[in-house]
Amino acid sequence: MIIQKQTHDIETSTGTMRTYVYRPQAEGKFPCIIFYSEIFQQTSPIARTAAIMAGHGFVVLVPEVFHELNPIGTVLGYDDAGKDKGNQDKWAKPLEHHDSDTEAMVAFAKNQTYCTGKVGAMGVCIGGHLAYRAALNNNILAASCLYATDIHSGDLPSEEGNDTLSRTKDINAELQMIWGKQDPHVPNEGRAKIHLNLIESGNHFSWHEFNAQHAFMRDEGERYDPQLALRVYGMAVELFSRTLS
Repeated sequence: MIIQKQTHDIETSTGTMRTYVYRPQAEGKFPCIIFYSEIFQQTSPIARTAAIMAGHGFVVLVPEVFHELNPIGTVLGYDDAGKDKGNQDKWAKPLEHHDSDTEAMVAFAKNQTYCTGKVGAMGVCIGGHLAYRAALNNNILAASCLYATDIHSGDLPSEEGNDTLSRTKDINAELQMIWGKQDPHVPNEGRAKIHLNLIESGNHFSWHEFNAQHAFMRDEGERYDPQLALRVYGMAVELFSRTLS
């Protein structure tokens, strides 16, 4: 599909959130995917991923995940300065603020004439965590979580008992968990902890581990695995085509 890109500033309970919208040019209504970025916000690789998913017949919303902490339009570099700032933002924003961002995007999607009202979530790195977290919202029907960081540790800022891992039992959406076995950010014991928690909580999920490094989907840098990325895109398209139809 030929796609178009627009920009919307969505009001949330913690301020204005710049959100980039990728959607088919064709007339009609399409299901929506909220796509959560890495700590760097909407970089060129994130924009290309959003375009790929939109081209398969979805409305894709890409929010600035740390909008409260940066000027509108901020994009961090894939360098030490960008990593330091992004990680600083990650530890400064409570999970509850991400929850209210999700609520605002769901409301936005349901009010658009080009959306069906069916909503899923997808994300990479911290965005994979946020997609998993978004599934606590009962309007999210499915989530594709790619090498999601900081779920296993449970130490991102939140109110007591509201860390993401302990809330797994409250998720009703279908989860698709994608991991790289050579990812130092989510080691073997971390993945095992998440896997066991999903089983014990009775969630509906699929689990996929590949011989890949962290950020293997990012089409910049030496960790990019294009063959595997293409396969994972197909898996995500299948998930959302089935659950959001």
